Amino acid sequence: MRRASIIVPARNAAATLPALLDALAALDLPAGTNVEVVLADDGSTDGTPDLARAHPLPVHVLTSPGRGPAAARNAAAAQARGDVLAFTDADCAPTPRWLAAGLAALDAGADIVQGVVAPPPGVHVGPFDRTVRVGQPTALYETANLLVRRRTFDDLGGFESWLGTGTQKELGEDAWFGWRAVRSGARPAFCAEAVVHHAVFPGTARSFVAERLRLRFFPALVRRIPELREAFCFRRWFLTSRTARFDLALAGLCGALLGRRRWPLLAALPYLRQVAGLATPWGPRRAPLVAAANVAADAVGAAALGLGSARSRTPLL
Repeated sequence: MRRASIIVPARNAAATLPALLDALAALDLPAGTNVEVVLADDGSTDGTPDLARAHPLPVHVLTSPGRGPAAARNAAAAQARGDVLAFTDADCAPTPRWLAAGLAALDAGADIVQGVVAPPPGVHVGPFDRTVRVGQPTALYETANLLVRRRTFDDLGGFESWLGTGTQKELGEDAWFGWRAVRSGARPAFCAEAVVHHAVFPGTARSFVAERLRLRFFPALVRRIPELREAFCFRRWFLTSRTARFDLALAGLCGALLGRRRWPLLAALPYLRQVAGLATPWGPRRAPLVAAANVAADAVGAAALGLGSARSRTPLL
C-alpha cells in the first residue's frame, strides 16, 4: 500500500484552515493509497492548532516557536511516514483530484511535481487583492502545490532558509529546493490536473505598492540559481516582461528630458498600453487609481531590484 503525507505549514491561519481541511477530507484517493495530514504550526497565536485538532479529519499537529515555513515543513516531514510528500499551504484548498493527479505524475516517472494554483472559482479578485496564480511551469517550485518523492527530499536534506530572515515572509526556499533537486538528477514535471485553489486576501493600493519591496530578494535568488536567467527571467536580464517595459519607458523619459526632444517618449508606449490594459476593466471611476497604483508599484519594484542587484552584485532589472 502506498502512503502519502500531506505537509502543511501554518501560522495564524484560523481564517483559512477550515477550508483547507474540508478540502483534504474530500480528496478522491486512488485505490491502495493511505494518506496522513501533518500540520506544522509555526508559532500561531490565533488558535490554529486547536482548530486543526478539532476537525473531523485526523491531523497530526506539531508546534514550533515560529522559525519560518521552511523549518516548519522540515519538522513535519521528519514526522511524516509517507513515501510521497505533498506540500500545500494553510491558505489553499486542493480540488478532489489534486493528490491523485500528482501521484499519477510521479508514477509516470517524475520525482518532483508542480501543479496549478489559482483563485477559487467565482471569487472576485480586485485590482489590489493578493492571491497566487501558477498556470504553467514557473521554475520557482512553489510549495502551495508541490509533490516530491520521499527519497528525493531526504537526499537533499529538506528545505533551507537562506533568503529573508526565516520568517513567514521568507522567500526562495522552495525555488532553491526545486533546483537542488533538478541539479541532483531529479526529474521534474508539471501536472495541469493537480489543482489547488489559493485564498484571495483583500488589499489596498498602499499594500499593493508595498508588496513590490519583496523584489529586492530576486537578484540574490538569481545569483544562487543562475539557471533562472533562462528558465524564469525575461531575456535573461529582466525579472519579467513588465519590468522590461517599465525600464524602457523610464529610459525614454530620461532621454526626452536630457535631449529636450519628444521622440524618445515613444519608448514608453508599450508600458503605457500595459497599464491601460490593467486599469480600463475597472471602469472610469476606479481606472485612474488602478493606473496610478500600478505605476507606483512598478517604480518601487524597480528601486527594489536596483537595491537587491547592488547588494547581491547580480544585475537584474
